[in-house]
Amino acid sequence: MGETGTRTRDAVDDFLDQWAALRSDLDLEAMGAVGRLLRLTRLVEKEVGRYFAEHGMERWEFDVLATLRRSDRPLTPKELAGSVMVSSAALTNRIDRLAARNLVARETVPGDRRSLHITLTDAGRALVDDTVEGHVRNERRMLARLDEKDCDELNRLLRMLLTTMEGDA
Repeated sequence: MGETGTRTRDAVDDFLDQWAALRSDLDLEAMGAVGRLLRLTRLVEKEVGRYFAEHGMERWEFDVLATLRRSDRPLTPKELAGSVMVSSAALTNRIDRLAARNLVARETVPGDRRSLHITLTDAGRALVDDTVEGHVRNERRMLARLDEKDCDELNRLLRMLLTTMEGDA
């Protein structure tokens, strides 16, 4: 990929050039931004997945365990499902799998036998604590070409886009 002036070109620029040649009536800025977000999502998911695979877990496992760790208190399945953004059926399957590995425990809520709390076991807490620092380093590595100001600006723009889209959903 070459450069145009001081701007580095990427594969999305090539797609946009092709569309522009065929349909000069289209405003392609949004297509470029969304295309880059989608490509970045796939690349980031691959890198994050690789890191967790090296530590014997899948990303969803870390998401559930880290949510429990950050909360620092037992969570109901409903609270947990909302935080990790999965259906209650998917969460039940995930909790079953984590419990089978002795990473989480289910506890009946005192006074309400129908309600459960999900808690980290000592093994689950240790696994999260052992992997979170490396996970943060891995994420920093992925953004290494951005300085602090660039990261702040990226976060500001992504936060604005995310809150807007979540509000519309």
